[in-house]
Amino acid sequence: MKIAGVVLLLCVGMISAFAQEETLISGSIENGGFGGPVLKFGSFNGEAAILVGGRGGWIINHSFIIGGGGYGLANNVMAKVSGPYGERYLNFGYGGLELEYVLQSDRLIHFSFQTLIGAGGLGWRGEDVRVGMHASDSDTFFIVEPAVHATLNVTLYFRISGGMSYRFISGVQSPASSSPDLSGPSGVLTFRFGKF
Repeated sequence: MKIAGVVLLLCVGMISAFAQEETLISGSIENGGFGGPVLKFGSFNGEAAILVGGRGGWIINHSFIIGGGGYGLANNVMAKVSGPYGERYLNFGYGGLELEYVLQSDRLIHFSFQTLIGAGGLGWRGEDVRVGMHASDSDTFFIVEPAVHATLNVTLYFRISGGMSYRFISGVQSPASSSPDLSGPSGVLTFRFGKF
């Protein structure tokens, strides 16, 4: 009876020794972070559009980034119809959570895959870019924007990324534009400053 108990304890001990808890991230974790300005070049309502903004994030083990970004229309793009106060141009911006997976970040040139999930606002503005949209005239929308980047390691603390993204926009109700006229590809240029 005692021998059976000892054998049972040995078996349980051996099984638990071989069983290890599985986790997404294990071992020591290296942390970093970055921030910087972003330029995007695309098309809204069939016209060339320039978006400016910024993004930043927490870098985990040199390969996974959790962060956020925000972007706004910087040039004059005609709205489909004039606004209630005679405004002729789009006022457009969006932002959200950004997730990015980086391949071989220690290479001089390397690639990454990113997705933004967020929301934005659309309205009208006049000739003066400093005049924002009126709250009663704004519309909100949902956006998902996947992207692929090629990144050049310039120094230990500075990197330049060039890539392509695609805006999937839904929920636009404004007569200033439509979801299909705001969705589309963009060229992306990012200046990254931080600890990688």
